[in-house]
Amino acid sequence: MDLTPYVDKLREELAVAAEAGGDEARALAERLTAPLDSAVRLAFLEALSAAADEITRDLAPGSVDLRLRGRDPQFVVTVMPTGTTPAPTPAAAPVDEAALTAGAASARINLRLPDELKARVETAAARHHVSVNTWLVRAAAAALDTDSQPTAPDRGAGEGQRFTGWVR
Repeated sequence: MDLTPYVDKLREELAVAAEAGGDEARALAERLTAPLDSAVRLAFLEALSAAADEITRDLAPGSVDLRLRGRDPQFVVTVMPTGTTPAPTPAAAPVDEAALTAGAASARINLRLPDELKARVETAAARHHVSVNTWLVRAAAAALDTDSQPTAPDRGAGEGQRFTGWVR
């Protein structure tokens, strides 16, 4: 997606607005619009990113990602194939997808992962046909839901092992 027509349109609109102030205002507007190019592009990218996040919440389990190639953003849409459901994550409680996506406000965080773990997360997300962000949200929700689940009583002092998870 080329942002240049939108940036140019904004530049034109500012020039038209400056015409009302006379030649001096028009000259000032021309001097100010060139340095604003990067700021305007960044504002457009932030708006597109927010839109992609909203669409992803409504499209779950599919996702929409915004990627930047050079100066041009690209949308990448991942749709879950019809009739396919993602396999449950081992040792995780079922996640209420509606509670995760139903108009919930979202917060942005920075997460640092070791390279090996990041690669494993990307592989798992691809296997479930979701974005890394969606996969991490589901994993965090499942982990928190698992922590709140009652645990089975220990069967005896000598056994020492307990297994939990999904079985098919």
